[in-house]
Amino acid sequence: NAYTPLNFADPATGEGIGWEYDAMNEIARRLNATVDWNLSSWDVMIQAVHDGQYDVGMDGITINDERRQQVDFSDAYMTSQQYMLVRADEARIASKDDFMANTDLLIGAQAGTSNFYAAVYDVLDGDEANPRIKLFDTFGASVQALKAGDVDMVLMDQASIDGYIAADPGVFKTVGDPIGSDEFGFIF
Repeated sequence: NAYTPLNFADPATGEGIGWEYDAMNEIARRLNATVDWNLSSWDVMIQAVHDGQYDVGMDGITINDERRQQVDFSDAYMTSQQYMLVRADEARIASKDDFMANTDLLIGAQAGTSNFYAAVYDVLDGDEANPRIKLFDTFGASVQALKAGDVDMVLMDQASIDGYIAADPGVFKTVGDPIGSDEFGFIF
């Protein structure tokens, strides 16, 4: 529940809301099925679906060949272009080349996600242990670290960027061209 606008916690109730919840609830309604929502950490979710612990998984999951070896995917429901999200007052970064050149700058990421791999391979040097990448348990935690000044940039898709900018006007902005593109799907 930390990937606005796909899934996040309603500030008033704490309940999970967002596009993925709406889509899955509508699918269940049409199938006359009941959804039993279970929260899982990102790093175990794909394996848990593979092992049959859950029937369906969702969390802005990028469709790729490595994951296809473990799970089946729905048709893509969203194509995501990744951009660099920075604090609104950031003046050191206008492109990924600026970020790469300034070795004092840090990226916030969640391990195992497409944003992590884009940070490693499309922005930095391909070293997954690069100390310039600071890992967080959730995507939302990396955005909070950006807001607090603990990291200098987070890669994210345009839909999520729009959600974070709308939720906190004047705090964030995007810089540079798209870093990459992914398709998202539900897993079975």
